[in-house]
Amino acid sequence: MYMIHLLCTHTLSPQLYLSGTSLNSFKFDMKEAQELQLHITTQLEPKEANSTTEHTNVTSQSTITQPRNYGWWLRITMYILFLLSGQSISLLLGRLYYDKGGKSKWLGTVVQLIGFPVLLPYYFIPSLKNLKTNSTATTIHPKPPSTLVLVSVYVSLGLLLVADCFLYSTGLMYLPVSTYSLICASQLAFNAFFSFFLNSQKFTPLIVNSLVLLTISSILLVFETDPSSDSSKVSKGKYVIGLICTIGASAGYGLVLSLTQVAFKKVLKKETFIAVMDLIIYQSLVATLGALVGLFGSGEWKGLKTEMEEFELGKVSYIMTLVWTALMWDVFAVGCVGLIFEVSSLFSNAISVLGLPIVPVLAVIFFHEKMGGIKVISMVLAIWGFVSYVYQQYLDDLKSKLKDRNKNEASNASSLQEVNGS
Repeated sequence: MYMIHLLCTHTLSPQLYLSGTSLNSFKFDMKEAQELQLHITTQLEPKEANSTTEHTNVTSQSTITQPRNYGWWLRITMYILFLLSGQSISLLLGRLYYDKGGKSKWLGTVVQLIGFPVLLPYYFIPSLKNLKTNSTATTIHPKPPSTLVLVSVYVSLGLLLVADCFLYSTGLMYLPVSTYSLICASQLAFNAFFSFFLNSQKFTPLIVNSLVLLTISSILLVFETDPSSDSSKVSKGKYVIGLICTIGASAGYGLVLSLTQVAFKKVLKKETFIAVMDLIIYQSLVATLGALVGLFGSGEWKGLKTEMEEFELGKVSYIMTLVWTALMWDVFAVGCVGLIFEVSSLFSNAISVLGLPIVPVLAVIFFHEKMGGIKVISMVLAIWGFVSYVYQQYLDDLKSKLKDRNKNEASNASSLQEVNGS
């Protein structure tokens, strides 16, 4: 553009006004200059646009492939510690509550849910405002869902969540914590099962292997010969009830995960930070209100005072057990959400399941639970099934990233050819 400006300035030079012939020549030259200016402008603008596009693509690619810094690794390590410690300690404290005299299943449900406000500060982190949890997540339709539809989604998932937590609480009440945590690992199998019908999940050999191993791992625990030898001291009937409730809770959690994915794809049609946080907060709010309704509607709240007075470790320990159980579930939630936004929901769920085998080891140390041959075999099968599942997800993720990279490279090559051709 600087050359065009210089050409125009030179054409308007006073030396061209010497005669009538010069004037006609000036008019002719002026016309040629205007045509030349128009021709150069139309030639330069596409090149500049293509150059800008190419620069943007290159910048985007360099951003994607930028190596992780120490701060990122520090945050990931912190979130993993939060998730593992929060999950393990909260399960042990939940078992302690029932082991020392606690009897309220609904109170055990409430403490799992009531701490969700600890996630609210995430809304005020500027760097997360426009973040997408999935690089391919896009808005499919410009029209957002209506308020009624959103409320229906939040309420439905919230009610499923509170029912699920109640089943988990019942299972923890009747089962040794080691048995309970091993059965919970089957949630991956149920997640894959429901995803096959709801999310078009393909059953690869690794997924089938994971389903079989996790199923066998849970079934083996049904044949535990002497459950009363553990610290739980429950009858065979209650032990079976605990098994059924925990398996049902694992199935329910797998269903909730699959339905959540359907909600993002079919209803919300986006997976941004705000959309994910809104779903977590409102779903947890509905679930907490449902748990409180269950606590007061069932009449269990009437026996809480007596329960506190008869708690084997004393009143203060009773209150602190419940408080710290709720706080550790909050720590777990912070670690879980942090990993979702720093890496992916798959990674967060994988670390969560990976931490489940830690609990049986801690149960042996703190509750002196016995790790018989059946439990050991069950734990080995659960870990094997978990590894198969995660490795398949890793292969799928790697394939998806390779496909996206090839698409970006093809797009960049096409843009470069257009620039060179013009």
